[in-house]
Amino acid sequence: MNDARGTDNLGGMTHAGNPFGQVLVALVTPMTADGEVDWPAVEKHIDDVIVSGADGIVVTGTTGETSTLTDPEKLKLVEVGKDVAAGRAKIITGGGSNETAHAIELYKASEKAGADGIMIVTPYYNKPTQAGILTHFRLVADATDLPVILYDIPGRTGVPIKYETIMRLAKHPNILAIKDAKGDFSEVSRVLNQTDLMYFSGDDANVLPHLAIGASGMIGVTANITAAPYRTMVDAVNAGDLHRATEAHQKLEPLVRAVMTHVPGTVSAKYILHGLGRISSPRVRLPLVGPEEWEAAIIEDELDLVRDVAGVDFSNFRPDRNAAAGGALPKVHGTTR
Repeated sequence: MNDARGTDNLGGMTHAGNPFGQVLVALVTPMTADGEVDWPAVEKHIDDVIVSGADGIVVTGTTGETSTLTDPEKLKLVEVGKDVAAGRAKIITGGGSNETAHAIELYKASEKAGADGIMIVTPYYNKPTQAGILTHFRLVADATDLPVILYDIPGRTGVPIKYETIMRLAKHPNILAIKDAKGDFSEVSRVLNQTDLMYFSGDDANVLPHLAIGASGMIGVTANITAAPYRTMVDAVNAGDLHRATEAHQKLEPLVRAVMTHVPGTVSAKYILHGLGRISSPRVRLPLVGPEEWEAAIIEDELDLVRDVAGVDFSNFRPDRNAAAGGALPKVHGTTR
C-alpha cells in the first residue's frame, strides 16, 4: 500500500494523496418539466451538496442520466461544476461510452473543460471479453493525464471487471482507483492487499462495510439528498471511531432504502429533492419515468421512518406525483459524436 495515502485504525484511507475526495456525490442532473437541463438548478444543487459535506462530485454519471445527455451537455456540466465548486470539491466526469473511440474523445474534451478526474465505466451492451475491457480502459487512460477511477458495475454493463484484469490495470500510471458496485468484499480486500488502488464504495447501503475494510471513500446517490451523514461516517472512520460511524450508518438506512430500492436512484432522488423544494422539477428523460403511484407511496412510507439524519428535514416534504409522472422527450437526442 502506498504510504503517502495514509491509513487509520480501521484500515480506511485518509484524504492525503487522494485526488478525488472521499465523500463523492453521484450528481443528479436537474431538468425542467420539458426535459431540458435546468442550469440554474444545477448550480444550486452543486453548491448545496458541497455545503452539505461533499468534497467530490461525479457529473454525467449513471445518476446524472449520462445515457440521455448530449456531449455538449456533459462538457458544460464539467464547466459549471468547476465554476461553482471553485476549489471546494473535485469535479469528476463519469459516463464515457461503450465505443472506445468516442470515450477517448469525450474524456479528452472533459480534461480541456477542467475536469479533475475521470470515471470510466465498463463498456456496456457490447459484452466485451476481459481482453477487450483491458484494452478499452488502457486506451482511454492513455489519452488523458487525469487520474482515473474504473467503474465496475456488472448489473448495468453485463460484464464484471475480473480480478485478474483489475490487477493488470492497476499497473497503469493513470489508473488510481475503482468504484465497486459488485458487492464482493473478499475481492475488495484482495485487491487492496495486492495493489495501490483506492476503492470507492458504489453501493449506498454498503458504504460503512467498504470503509471498514480499507475503502478510501464513497460515490453515492443518497448523498444528493444529504452528504452530511457520509461526511460524518468517513471522518469517523478516519479517526478510528467505529461507534460514531455506525450510528450515522444506522440513521441513514431508511433514507438509503427509499432512494435505492424501489425505482432507479435517479428517479427517486429527483422525486425527493423536488418534494423538499430543492429542484424545480422531478423530471427524468425517457426511457426513465417518474415513480408510479404505488412506487411513490412506498418511497414516502420509507421517508416517514427517517429520523435525525443530518442535513435534511422531511417535516416540510411535499411530494408531487403528478409532476413526476412520465418522462421527457428532449428536442435533441442523447449521446452524439
